[in-house]
Amino acid sequence: MRNSTIRVATFAGPGAEPVIRSVEWPKIPKNAALIQIGACGVCGTDLHILKGHWPKPLPWPFTLGHELGGVIVEAGAEFTEDFMGKPLGVGAKVMIPPLMPCGRCYYCLHYPERANKCLTPVYYGRYLGFDKPPHLWGGFAEYVYVDLDLLPGTKVYKLPDDMPLRLGSLSEPLTSCVRAFNRAIRAGGFTWGDTVVIQGSGPIGILAVAAAQEMGAGRVIGVGAPEEPRLKLARKFGAEATVDIEEVTEPQQRITRVRDIVGGFGADVVMDCSGHPSAGPEGVEMLRDWRHLYRDGPVHRCRLDRHVLASHLHQGHQRAGLLGVHRK
Repeated sequence: MRNSTIRVATFAGPGAEPVIRSVEWPKIPKNAALIQIGACGVCGTDLHILKGHWPKPLPWPFTLGHELGGVIVEAGAEFTEDFMGKPLGVGAKVMIPPLMPCGRCYYCLHYPERANKCLTPVYYGRYLGFDKPPHLWGGFAEYVYVDLDLLPGTKVYKLPDDMPLRLGSLSEPLTSCVRAFNRAIRAGGFTWGDTVVIQGSGPIGILAVAAAQEMGAGRVIGVGAPEEPRLKLARKFGAEATVDIEEVTEPQQRITRVRDIVGGFGADVVMDCSGHPSAGPEGVEMLRDWRHLYRDGPVHRCRLDRHVLASHLHQGHQRAGLLGVHRK
């Protein structure tokens, strides 16, 4: 027997403690569904929002959480397939990407492959306030509500039946890494067999190691800390070698260590998944000439000094290109 109410965590503003609220079980229209949350990750974006670093207005109070995996517990008569046409029904495991582009603005109409540039996006776990019925718009809750008529930009993807939902919740951050390498391919900066350096050994860095391997990297080197569990996990996910920044503490020493590992000339691709201001200039020096540095994550996270980075790009010779690969 189901409960008559659903618990939802909301935040009233930066620095606020979470408040657990109860809302009524919603009625499910014909093209909508209710998804029971099985797992929801805590993204770095969530932490930055709570610290007051987010650069745009937010609809406080609202429910955070956009890296989620769940199970459909109720669905309308027309909610029968996912975005790729796979059949859906009660009991199906699913994930929903957070971004819902409007489909009508300049970027949506002319550059649909770059939906993250939508001028009026709606995000689960970010731009949908708690006051909007049925109040279930984020992963920090028992259930999340999706309605393809109310928010037609919503995309729902079916997960494999045997996939644990904790693993399913990692599908959203993994797609960020895959998208980063896809953009690198389109820009001509990444190709089969390239040597890739991943800066940062948090969840995005570890997933980037896996994505680089799956997308054809010849060699992958991880730079981060600590050894246990992160660098050990990076090697398990496919990193050929790792550089521990707690042991190799000076930037020039790390640059030399990376160049020694890859053969002296430097890497073909460096991807910064750390968000630290020092990573960009340091990453440039790990590259061989005429190759590319990429950033995965919103640029505001690291406050990257473009003037400092530009000086590294043009000290005596053209060393590298820079491409931001960020989610809004």
